[in-house]
Amino acid sequence: MKRLSFLIVVAAAIMLISGCSQAGRSAADPDVQKMIDRYPDLAGKPYTIEQVERIIDGDTFATAEGHKVRLIGVNTPEVKGESKELGLKASAYAANLLKGKQVVLFPDTGDTDKYGRLLRYVFIEQETTMFNERLLTDGYASVMTIQPNVTYADYFVALERQARAAGTGLWGNPDESEPEEKATAADKESKEGTKSAPTCQDPQIKGNIRGSSKIYHMPGGQSYEQTKAEQMFCTEDEAAAAGFRKAAR
Repeated sequence: MKRLSFLIVVAAAIMLISGCSQAGRSAADPDVQKMIDRYPDLAGKPYTIEQVERIIDGDTFATAEGHKVRLIGVNTPEVKGESKELGLKASAYAANLLKGKQVVLFPDTGDTDKYGRLLRYVFIEQETTMFNERLLTDGYASVMTIQPNVTYADYFVALERQARAAGTGLWGNPDESEPEEKATAADKESKEGTKSAPTCQDPQIKGNIRGSSKIYHMPGGQSYEQTKAEQMFCTEDEAAAAGFRKAAR
């Protein structure tokens, strides 16, 4: 009887350990290890595997496990207001690749945003290219850097610049005579001889959304201190690319 009781306890302990590892694993299985090999900065970070149930927009989705997930470091156009058409295209792109799929989720330094959404680097299971990266490379997102999740900030800026220069995805410009309208500050500095993109470790421009109005406020502006930031930007070009207009004062 004592031996049977001991075996039951051991079995229960194994099941408990297995359940915990599924919820937040740090020891990678072979497929996940391939992702880490490509992105070494993720080594040692706990990860989870969940199923994408619903696409909210291009950079946010809901899982069958009951979480809302916001991709780190990228921003896609809104699916309402002036950017609706572009936002729907970005959402369709994400839905085509993610909906119904198992995804591997890695955190950076922060865990959630103020809305309770998980902030994550996302991989489609058994694929080694980060989905955050694919959004930028295929031209369906711009960079949005918010502390403390800045591990791939410089890399993402370079990816966005390449997509813009190539007119990839949403950056496609039917009027080839106006390419400068889509150049970021990083692009302009590069053309003037800067060898690398500037690093934005502390974005200061506040983006505020009220209904369909998206306005950004510069430091020193009349309403800057009172403005509740829903998005933060490094440059005015980045804010404009996300569909925001500058505050009048």
